Amino acid sequence: MCRWMAWSGQPLRIAELLFNTEHGLVDQSRHARLATEPTNGDGFGLGWYGTGIGPGAYRRVVPAWADANLRHLSAHIESPLFMAHVRASSGSVVQESNCHPFQHGRWLLVHNGQINDFHTLRRDLMLAVAPERFAEIVGSTDTEVLLALAVTYGLEHDPLGALERAIGLVEAEARRHGIEHAVQATIGLSDGERLWAVRYATDAAPPSLFVSADAEALRQLHPDNPRLQQLRHDDRLVVSEPLVDLPGAWHEVNPSTALVVTPDGGLDHRPFHPQPPSR
Repeated sequence: MCRWMAWSGQPLRIAELLFNTEHGLVDQSRHARLATEPTNGDGFGLGWYGTGIGPGAYRRVVPAWADANLRHLSAHIESPLFMAHVRASSGSVVQESNCHPFQHGRWLLVHNGQINDFHTLRRDLMLAVAPERFAEIVGSTDTEVLLALAVTYGLEHDPLGALERAIGLVEAEARRHGIEHAVQATIGLSDGERLWAVRYATDAAPPSLFVSADAEALRQLHPDNPRLQQLRHDDRLVVSEPLVDLPGAWHEVNPSTALVVTPDGGLDHRPFHPQPPSR
């Protein structure tokens, strides 16, 4: 299983959450606490929104802790919305095209989990991808196919509905092949304005996912913490596992739930119920 995090709020140097935090994402790449494996060393990726058109991205197949350029770049890139991912391969090849986040236009997507027996389902799932999207698939991961299916099923206009239809198709094909526990997933998704996050599993036992508490509540809970006093009302953080051990700082996302983080820091919880698309 992988680890990922997503920030939405005031412009922040990316290194603050990758390196300069007690249990930041780079520490999680070596010492994950809530994953099935403690090490996530099969590559990493960083995607951010800034002054250019669409997102920037930096991906490598080396472990995050071993890449000096990541430390240097993240200390100099400031962004109001960024996502980072450290990978533990569930069977696909360790190569740059398999590193998250995956991109479609202005959209970025990260994923922790797996499609069970993906090698069996891969052909049928790829044939369901819209022909004009097919050439965009360059790697061999289940995540990239999931993104292509979501784009096929209306990601641009209905992000959560598109993910529900994409995962619903995966589960329908898995049932047809007699495959149990088809999907385990936490998913982070952004168009550069909003941030969506999903925690879902076919067997109702998905990987861990947390969202930070309201900034005002955190400032009141920890008045002597200088970093928390710098938080603004629109700051939100979604993580595979908490970056710091502070009482009241994190809320676990319930299974079969989607989050919507708006640019003003609003947080909406919605049920997430996959259904296969109508033919």
